[in-house]
Amino acid sequence: MKLAFKIFVGLLLALLLAAVAGGFWYVNGKKPQRSGTLTLTQLSAPVTVRYDERGVPHIKAGSELDLYRALGYVHAQDRLFQMEMARRLAQGELAAVLGPDLVKVDKLFRTLRLREHAAQVVAKLDQNSPAIKAQLAYLDGINQYQASHPAPMEFDLVGIPKRPFTLADTVAVSGYLAYSFAAAFKTEPVLTYVRDELGSDYLRIFDLDWHPLGVLSKANTASLQPDWRALNQLSQAANEVHEVAGVPLFEGSNAWAVSGPRTSSGKPMLAGDPHINFSVPSVWYEAHLSAPGFELYGHFQALNASALMGHNRQFGWTLTMFQNDDMDLVKLRTNPNNPNQVAYMGEWVDLQTTQETIQVKDGKPVTLTLQRAPQGPVITSAFRDNLGEGQPVAMWWTFLETENPVLDAFYELNRADTLPKAREAASKIHAPGLNIVWANAGGNIGWWAAAKLVIRPEGVQPMFILDGEEEESDKLGFYRFSDNPQEENPARGYIVSANQQPLAPSGLPVAGYYNAYDRAQALEDRLGDDKIQWNALNTQSLQLSTQTAYYWRMLKPLLPLLSEVVRDPMERSVFDSLTVWDGQYTPYNIPPTVFTQLLYELTQAALADELGEMQFKNLLSTRALDLALPRLAQDEDSPWWDNINTKKVETRQDIVRIAWRATVAHLKATLGDSPNDWGWGGAHTLTHKHPLAVQQPLSWLLNVGPFEVGGAREVPNNLSQAISPAPWQVVYGPSTRRIIDFADPGQARGINPVGQSGVPFDKHYQDQAAAYAVGGYMREYLNETDVAINTRSTLSLQPSRR
Repeated sequence: MKLAFKIFVGLLLALLLAAVAGGFWYVNGKKPQRSGTLTLTQLSAPVTVRYDERGVPHIKAGSELDLYRALGYVHAQDRLFQMEMARRLAQGELAAVLGPDLVKVDKLFRTLRLREHAAQVVAKLDQNSPAIKAQLAYLDGINQYQASHPAPMEFDLVGIPKRPFTLADTVAVSGYLAYSFAAAFKTEPVLTYVRDELGSDYLRIFDLDWHPLGVLSKANTASLQPDWRALNQLSQAANEVHEVAGVPLFEGSNAWAVSGPRTSSGKPMLAGDPHINFSVPSVWYEAHLSAPGFELYGHFQALNASALMGHNRQFGWTLTMFQNDDMDLVKLRTNPNNPNQVAYMGEWVDLQTTQETIQVKDGKPVTLTLQRAPQGPVITSAFRDNLGEGQPVAMWWTFLETENPVLDAFYELNRADTLPKAREAASKIHAPGLNIVWANAGGNIGWWAAAKLVIRPEGVQPMFILDGEEEESDKLGFYRFSDNPQEENPARGYIVSANQQPLAPSGLPVAGYYNAYDRAQALEDRLGDDKIQWNALNTQSLQLSTQTAYYWRMLKPLLPLLSEVVRDPMERSVFDSLTVWDGQYTPYNIPPTVFTQLLYELTQAALADELGEMQFKNLLSTRALDLALPRLAQDEDSPWWDNINTKKVETRQDIVRIAWRATVAHLKATLGDSPNDWGWGGAHTLTHKHPLAVQQPLSWLLNVGPFEVGGAREVPNNLSQAISPAPWQVVYGPSTRRIIDFADPGQARGINPVGQSGVPFDKHYQDQAAAYAVGGYMREYLNETDVAINTRSTLSLQPSRR
């Protein structure tokens, strides 16, 4: 008996050891190879790839095509799963590998017609242009890696088949990036609902007017209603994209350039931190490229050979989102005798109808009917339960209506060492709208709002759904790039771009969904201080700042009302801390927790009853709400204060009382009875989420975090989420923080929120996450001496002899 037991235990241990050994072998087989020698076909000469301590590749090649082929190869080693998810999202093919829950997202992107548009664009591309040749070499590098190596772990977990990556994938993904800037899907339906269902008095709180002097200090109800049910489903799908696909959405950004006379070094400084949804892996892939006549330290996105941000010894640039409104939703009137016809220019015209099939893992294929009107794709058709619920809505979108040579634009921007070159490259970006903030070692700084700006009829407010039978939906052409907001070497010596409404020297009003101006004003106030000479240290301090005046704009009109409401001694001490709060969102501070919960409760108590569940949820995800809330707080007579579900007519005082009591009750229930437990960091955490981590226990294996963090909405360190109840999971924030002093660009600093690698269990999967959470920075090596000293491994890519 004892012998049998020993044999059993021995076999069990052997099986356990075999499983551990097998798991170790499996995991290691998926990791990137960063040393040794590998062969690639179509290389004309050997390429050297040196990896530094963060896993950033420093690639040196004898020609540009070899350089980009090597970039594609090493990028795929670290990010192949991200590349696959990006193209499946843009092409509407997620349900085929992730199941029925993704059908709604696939419907959204099929409706956007990114697949169709990508095929049309690729057919017209000049295959011999430098940008396209570089892109094709890069894609070949990706495909060579994929063909010669085991699939990533996620491919095995989900069952993703390998397929070559194509130019059409790259163009479709550029469409996804353009979509991620478009606030129309979330904002226009809810504003139209407020106008048409509630009335013009309810619109007062929304800032709908153009401000001709800038924002920084220095209609009739239609008889036919759009299909609200389909629009609500569309908005819901738009909100779910970042949660299920793991492909980050752009949310905002900070950028500034300071000229030499205002810096300690006497040379321009450039700083930028684009605000993007967090994920694992993070959005940016860093790589240092070097070939005869070309060098760049770049920040790359999946499936794009050209860096979207970068610098070298001569120049550099960063990005913010322009926030211009380049998408119009247009309500159509259908023929009562033929639902496949709509009214257009006084006639009934046929809708163009096509069918597509969405493959669904563990489910039946879904047949999707897509329609196109003269104004553009009918976006509600894929989300309609039946034809009797309301009028269909079409989408007019600059991305689909312009040439948009964005691949050429960024290829040229990667080489734009003078103001004229940078200006010319920026002019080729038609959609999405981007602010290019640029500086060079020669002493120049510049900013261009890069977008093809549409000319609409005078007086049109495109933040509402437009009527397809009226002139308001017409498009009269596009403005010249020279009319766009822009500046070059302004006399004040600095440029600030933080998603605020821009001041256009041409006087051209630019419709857009701009952020509240407080973050931009905080940057403007500091950078405009003539007593400050800027250097890397105080620039870091400004990027990490957690203070603006937004809190005071909200609290000032409410504090007298709250003073009348708060009587409990404990609550009074919390209220008193609000009255002396300086607006800093630091981890151990209690007032930001109370203020943020109060902001949600006030919003919920004032707006939810009129809007209903779905429209209220949509509004919470828009920037229009940030602009509206301070206006609501100041407007004692706003109709929003009355709860339409009660017989009593509530006042602002009543709603403030309800919101305060709900705030205290919620914080006690979720964080603890004592306000000492209400510190901001404990309630405000960052977890970098992997797209497959919705399945347990994969969240434990693949997610990174949580980290207690400071920062908040509308402060420079914009670690934030939609307005919501505590505790708060940070959703978006600075996707990198870059600082470049052109007196010594080799000393540039930056940070990756997670790590270079997207390969689970790789040493660079999360090696920067802790430093990022506390505001750390890392060197971005550009000088040969620094690269050599900090090289941790070297990979040699050799031409294949075949």
